[in-house]
Amino acid sequence: MRKSTFILSSCLLLTFNALSIETARAVAPNIAGGQKIFNEGKGDAAACQGCHGEKAFGNDAMGAPRLANIGQGYIVKQLGDFAADKRTPDGAGAAMNGFAKALSDQDRLDVAGYLDSLEYEEDLSDLKSLAADGTKVGKPDLGRLIVTQGIKGKVPACQDCHGFNGRASRFPAINQQKYVYLVNQLTAWRSGARANDPTVDKTGIMRGIAKKLSDEDIENISAFLSTSPRISPGGAKK
Repeated sequence: MRKSTFILSSCLLLTFNALSIETARAVAPNIAGGQKIFNEGKGDAAACQGCHGEKAFGNDAMGAPRLANIGQGYIVKQLGDFAADKRTPDGAGAAMNGFAKALSDQDRLDVAGYLDSLEYEEDLSDLKSLAADGTKVGKPDLGRLIVTQGIKGKVPACQDCHGFNGRASRFPAINQQKYVYLVNQLTAWRSGARANDPTVDKTGIMRGIAKKLSDEDIENISAFLSTSPRISPGGAKK
């Protein structure tokens, strides 16, 4: 991706995510209501914790993502996209479309607000256990190079948009996201199975980047991000 195109892409992404966040903040979330939906479900929507865990840390065995602390605006958008069938995952994730449809706009905001309100706790993917169980696991040190520097002539550094070790606030936080989920999503972006990313010149930004990544690149990036520290170069934690 040329530098000028990447800068434009970054600006559009910033605007896109900023609008999502502002939309999510236009009406205040009911944190207690969101907690109730997360723990107990509502109507035809099952309890979120059934797949994502009691503390919303996610589940590598199920391919379920961490939801805690990844960004209120991002979660609101994803739930809206599920409800509108703009995002149609396979496997266990296919249930998300029906669950999201069963929730009102306010319900989705409430759940997102609750997840964003949780105090951060670390829960890293266990790469050794995943490898022992037969999952192909990448190399964090090689992933770190792509996250921080990109691949010359191919893709920009992940941190250009997602921040240090994937901790961005305006973009979805992918730091310490679950390994299996990261691999699955990057693979889906690459194949076009997931296509709810913002576009530049009719090309999906994440799809455009992911299609230039090899399986090994995806595994390495995911290995680093799923286990990387949340301490900035200056020592501050987020």
